[in-house]
Amino acid sequence: MAFAPSSPVTGGAQTGFTSPTYTLTATNAPEANGKAWAVTALGGTQTGVTVHSVSSPFDVLFVVPKVAKQLPSANPTTGVVPSVPINSYMLKIRKSGTPAANQSERVITARLVFDVPAGVDFYDSAEVRGIMSLLAGLCSQQSAGIGDTLVTGIP
Repeated sequence: MAFAPSSPVTGGAQTGFTSPTYTLTATNAPEANGKAWAVTALGGTQTGVTVHSVSSPFDVLFVVPKVAKQLPSANPTTGVVPSVPINSYMLKIRKSGTPAANQSERVITARLVFDVPAGVDFYDSAEVRGIMSLLAGLCSQQSAGIGDTLVTGIP
C-alpha cells in the first residue's frame, strides 16, 4: 500500500495552534486490507490536545478495497460498458473529546472516502491524481477555516 505517512506529520494551520506536529506510530489495523497509526506525541503549541490511549483514541486508518473491482468488458455490439463498478478507499481519523463538564469522552470521527470508478485508475490516472491534488491543497489552504467552521457551525 502506497499510503505511508512519514512521522512527524506537520499539522495544518488552526486558530490557537502554533506549528502543530503529530508523531505517528504504526499499530494494528482492524482489517487486513488497512493500515493504522496512533498519535503518540504532539509538537508545537496545541493546548488541550491529547495523544492516543485506549480510552481516548487519536488514530489514523487507511483502508483499501478487499478485492479491487475490474472494469467489465464492453458490449461487443454497442461498445458500451454495461455498468462501471466503484472501488472505495477510506481515510478515517478518530479523536476523542469531552462534550461537557463531568461527562465521558466521545469519539469525533473524520472520514474521507474516495469512490474511484474501475478503469479510471488505469485509463485516466491523471484525473485521479488531479482530484487528490485539489483536495490536499484545499484542506491545507483552508485547514483553519474548516476547523473554525466545525467549532462555530458557520461556513
